[in-house]
Amino acid sequence: MTAPASARTSADLIRAEEPVLAHNYHPLPVVVARAEGTWVEDVEGRRYLDMLAGYSALNFGHRHPVLIEAAHRQLDQLTLTSRAFHNDKLAEFAERLAELTGLDMVLPMNTGAEAVESGIKVARKWAYDVKGVPADQATIVVAAENFHGRTTTIVSFSTDETARAGFGPFTPGFRIVPYNDLAALEAAVDETTAAVLIEPIQGEAGVIIPDAGYLAGVRELTRRKGCLFIADEIQSGLGRTGRTLAVEHEGVVPDVLLLGKALGGGIVPVSAVVARREVLGVLRPGEHGSTFGGNPLAAAVGTAVVELLETGEFQRRATELGVVLRDGLTELVGKGVVGFRARGLWAGVDVDPAIGTGREISERLMRGGVLAKDTHGSTIRLAPPLTITADELRSALGTLEKVLTQGA
Repeated sequence: MTAPASARTSADLIRAEEPVLAHNYHPLPVVVARAEGTWVEDVEGRRYLDMLAGYSALNFGHRHPVLIEAAHRQLDQLTLTSRAFHNDKLAEFAERLAELTGLDMVLPMNTGAEAVESGIKVARKWAYDVKGVPADQATIVVAAENFHGRTTTIVSFSTDETARAGFGPFTPGFRIVPYNDLAALEAAVDETTAAVLIEPIQGEAGVIIPDAGYLAGVRELTRRKGCLFIADEIQSGLGRTGRTLAVEHEGVVPDVLLLGKALGGGIVPVSAVVARREVLGVLRPGEHGSTFGGNPLAAAVGTAVVELLETGEFQRRATELGVVLRDGLTELVGKGVVGFRARGLWAGVDVDPAIGTGREISERLMRGGVLAKDTHGSTIRLAPPLTITADELRSALGTLEKVLTQGA
């Protein structure tokens, strides 16, 4: 007989997962049972400072009271209609999200990968209906080292063999160029190009920030060549970098914006394709859909997220606390840190490989009461909730210093 969850230890629960869960993740050996704000607690009552924030899905922290209240209120009214019917929450969500991003129309979906897939479909449809690309010849240019999700189409244009190996045959129609290389991008764009799809900051690759002028250059090139600029802001967007969108650091407005993660407030999966009317207007009934996309619960929570961002508070916090993060990491260069990249409350930290792999460093941080996650090799990423305090941030950096210098 299986023991009730309340009576099982962390070790029990981790062992219980092994025979019944697919091994598609390699989580840290911590079993979270409760959370509030920037802190989580495991089943034994040990507390940890969350420096990952669900890969930016928890930008507003765990169980933000405004978001929880919005969800509770909607749970008492209506949760799902499917898009077979209208619901009374969807119009406001779409109106406010469009206004927040400076674009016209919204296609609500659920997960980030769904938003990317939807963006690809819309770009191809636009290429055929508006640009006049011959049928089935549309191409999309992407950047090497990208991470846009794990569906079969998306891994078709990944350069990460771990994500690709064993999942072919792959979807055609994509051209891969080096990231942060405008000359290579220009050479790849031709009359068949529907869109250029890039992350303004490459998160999974290690928080790779392009040179100043790169995003503006992508915008100018796509406009001149007559193709769409699709910005995947699923991780970088919604306050993480100190602006509502990372493209705002260069004053850029893309044709298509992909959002997810933080849009659901850490409560429900919510994603969206937001675009110019000319682009999303190509869709007609029956050509694309989602049973849960735009459901009333998601729309209510998503609207509450937009309301939080409309105040500018979280963008300011990310900017101000980003200085604390950068200053703290600068102090660690030469003390186990060989380099880092940071924008707002988001950093990729390269650790001296002699000290340990990213996984090993993350495990040592966990033992010290801080949760973070590796990316590749000896790089870890730090992306705390935007609700973190300066003292909590300094404490986490102090733990990192201890791990690097004392091998905690």
